[in-house]
Amino acid sequence: MKKILTIVALLFSFAFLSNAQDGTWTGKLDVQGMKLTIVFHLDGDEPCMDSPDQAAQGIPIQVERNDMGKIIIRIPMLGASYEGLWLGNQIVGTFTQMGQSLALTLAPGEDKLNRPQTPQGPFPYATEEVSFDNGDAHLEGTLVLPEGYSRKTPVLIFVTGSGQEDRDETVFEHKPFAVIADALGRAGIATLRYDDRGVGGSTGEVANATTEDFRDDALAGIKLLRERFDKVGVIGHSEGGTIALMLAAERQVDFIVSLAGMVVSGKETLLWQNRIAFMDAGVPAETTDVYCKALGEAIDACITGSPIPSASKYDLPAALAQNLAAASMQLQTPYLKYFIAMDTRPLLGNITCPILAINGTKDIQVEHESNLEALRKGLPANPRNRIEAIEGVNHLFQHCTTGAVAEYRQIEESFAPEALDLIVNWLSAFK
Repeated sequence: MKKILTIVALLFSFAFLSNAQDGTWTGKLDVQGMKLTIVFHLDGDEPCMDSPDQAAQGIPIQVERNDMGKIIIRIPMLGASYEGLWLGNQIVGTFTQMGQSLALTLAPGEDKLNRPQTPQGPFPYATEEVSFDNGDAHLEGTLVLPEGYSRKTPVLIFVTGSGQEDRDETVFEHKPFAVIADALGRAGIATLRYDDRGVGGSTGEVANATTEDFRDDALAGIKLLRERFDKVGVIGHSEGGTIALMLAAERQVDFIVSLAGMVVSGKETLLWQNRIAFMDAGVPAETTDVYCKALGEAIDACITGSPIPSASKYDLPAALAQNLAAASMQLQTPYLKYFIAMDTRPLLGNITCPILAINGTKDIQVEHESNLEALRKGLPANPRNRIEAIEGVNHLFQHCTTGAVAEYRQIEESFAPEALDLIVNWLSAFK
């Protein structure tokens, strides 16, 4: 009888093993010294994977288990797989992609990131859900109304950077727009932040949309605010900063705040970004020069409508030639075709409203020196203008070590306090 009970116990143990890997499991891949977080959600009928360091979520996966605790996870979208063995409080295994295999040990649960600046209620201001339309695009957002507000209260509309983002410009659980809106609301300044097309409650064409369309979205929000406020401004981050400058040049706003805004051309920005990325990756200077020359010629051809030179024309390693060919194809999409030709410098002379422009010295997405200098040279004299570099912060205005995108998620700070104070103090003069 004792032997039969032992067998029953073993069978129960195997059945437990087959279900033990349910839930959420997290691990870190060591990719050439960089830690990349991988999260598997194994519950339910639609298991998925997240790569939070790359802001990728909900990637579909296929899961196989056996009664001995073995688990195989296939990720068709990435051409990758994971094979591991459940060992009580961890799953030990190997992640494989494109012929490369890396050790990956998973632990139950998910990393909880600390975001101490994210606003927590109760709040000393009211909020109101609003919506507005630009043609077929329907935009939904949150209006922050300070206590005792009136038509004379200054108000700003937030405009996000490139890519479709929510009203808080959420990235790696940072919510910089919510942080700024909270600080402004407490200082007696109203704000409107909205979900971009295709995000949250907002709808509209995205695939063929360009910066011009996103400018018109913001303009529709400005028109909504004009119905209730006398002084309307724009606060834009990255591409949103460019849009703020465009709207200022068109005399649509009374003041603007540009956060890491791009002033020089899209071509110059893309070439600079690629050069920085190649340097950080250790690509030889000669190879970097050849690639950037080739990319520049592809951009010029795209702008003028000329045939784009073949990647085989250049003396590049096979992998970089393939990368160049792919980049040349992307340049022909509506968004990038508009972006690379975009240059706000010729518009600056038309701007008469006050401007606050700040860029981080460790920003590797929008170079601070050339863009701020373009503003200093191109803007008409205005004693209320303020153009400054914020020392030691990245593209998101976080204090950082290198400015690399890989740091964004690891940093707890969502927005540098000195930059936040500068924004609040500068805007308070319009009350």
